[in-house]
Amino acid sequence: MGKTVIVVVDGFGVGAMPDAGALRPGDLAADTCGHVLDGCREAFGRPLRLPALGALGLGLVHPHPDLARHTRLPVAAGRAGLGYPGADTYAGHQTMMGADFSRVTVARLGDHLDEVTAALEGAGHRVELLGGGPLLVVDGAVLVHDNLEADPGINWNTSGRLDDLDFDGILSVARTVRAVAPVARVIAVGGHASGPLSDFVRAGDGGTVGLDTPASGFYRNGGLEVRHLGAGLDHTRQLPDLAARAGIPVTLVGKAADILACDDAVRRPAVPTADVLAYTLEAVRAKGEALVVANVQESDLAGHQQDVERYGHVLEQVDAGLAALVSLLDADGDRLIVTGDHGNDPTIGHAFHTREFVPVLVHRPYAAGVELLPDAGSLADVGATAAAALGLDPAGLANGTEIGRSAARAARPAHV
Repeated sequence: MGKTVIVVVDGFGVGAMPDAGALRPGDLAADTCGHVLDGCREAFGRPLRLPALGALGLGLVHPHPDLARHTRLPVAAGRAGLGYPGADTYAGHQTMMGADFSRVTVARLGDHLDEVTAALEGAGHRVELLGGGPLLVVDGAVLVHDNLEADPGINWNTSGRLDDLDFDGILSVARTVRAVAPVARVIAVGGHASGPLSDFVRAGDGGTVGLDTPASGFYRNGGLEVRHLGAGLDHTRQLPDLAARAGIPVTLVGKAADILACDDAVRRPAVPTADVLAYTLEAVRAKGEALVVANVQESDLAGHQQDVERYGHVLEQVDAGLAALVSLLDADGDRLIVTGDHGNDPTIGHAFHTREFVPVLVHRPYAAGVELLPDAGSLADVGATAAAALGLDPAGLANGTEIGRSAARAARPAHV
């Protein structure tokens, strides 16, 4: 029995999807991979050093002068569409693990004020509009608003000052909103602001209105409490739970430890890339079979900061970690899958995610040669491919189809 490791380079896209311009027409030019390579060559006076990603087939998926066009590793390489609305880390990871997000939509709070107000009033709350705008004030203390730190309509927030009420009160409002919200996440946020929350409300993109959370002081003043309430999902039909029930040890690393559900998983949350890679390697070195899902978050942070050079340095750091993983995952049943959850092009002119295809690079020890995979329609197909590699039946997931039968050994006996 082997190990399957999924490394998600957060925000690493390889070119715009056909519908990428629906929100911002300029996003049709998004190409996180290509623009970071070009920008770093100009900034550093040299190409990025990405030998492991080149050997894993990135240059086959995204041809570029600074990426190897050939490899001797037994890899299967292709691209995946996102398979969920918008471009969001939470939705991306849930979809990748086999969730069906077909009922989740991208929606502004302003288009759903009546049903949200009715739900809150039905729960006994007092609700009013803030200044007549599309933002709700609940019990004079909690704001229900569009999340301005993600693409318009991806998530909603319920935000309150912990000086006014405890976090349980904020969370209670969030749960009522979650019951009627069509979006991927409702995020409960409590903290210590530098003034009344109404002072930090502003208009966002796409007709959204919300609290400018960074400006409010929540991130600076300490005591921040956050809870992510995702759309209703059957986590028993996602890859971590499927593997755990089959007796396969599961480790979730980095942001994956924060956003994926699995009661039996070992969780190693971390943001620094060095820590994410160290925890991943530690899990791989343990004896026996395993499923490891790791998220490298600093690439996404560099995209949000529109910092091409930082993004490039993170990619070089990831590349060194991937080389170490390739050397360890050398048994016949082992798989290393490198992918992304969306794009985050730091050159596109805004600080939001970009709706891009992501790479799917599968290292398959002892496989015969290199295979070019067809485009996968959804990130759920990545989870189904990982399930097959572990000898699990992908039909046990709520969504997803194995990508290319040779990307996972189809003849491997399934767990019972």
